[in-house]
Amino acid sequence: MTASPIRIYGIKNCDTMKKACAWLTAHGISHAFIDYRKADIAAAHLPDWIARSNWRTLLNTRGLMWKKLEVDERANVDADRARELMIRYPVLIKRPVLDTGEDLLIGFDPERYAQVFL
Repeated sequence: MTASPIRIYGIKNCDTMKKACAWLTAHGISHAFIDYRKADIAAAHLPDWIARSNWRTLLNTRGLMWKKLEVDERANVDADRARELMIRYPVLIKRPVLDTGEDLLIGFDPERYAQVFL
């Protein structure tokens, strides 16, 4: 792990975000929460996140927002279309996105967090 500050991106009132932040706090891991719906965070970070993971991992197709999209918006999604949708609707980004500076962790998995931090 690096000395860079841990940044956790997501939506404040998301239950998965709360679990991830609680896990980090319980293990004494300092972190900064960043709401990616504000200040074009998604647009600024998506190219890096996609390069470090992939768009299929980042695109949340199980959430309510995905289901609210028109059928034609969900059809034939490729990397460019996924990026466009996630920029337009940041809630389509799977939560949380945790950036250690070295590792990019998508979603909350306590076992994976333990591998990286403990």
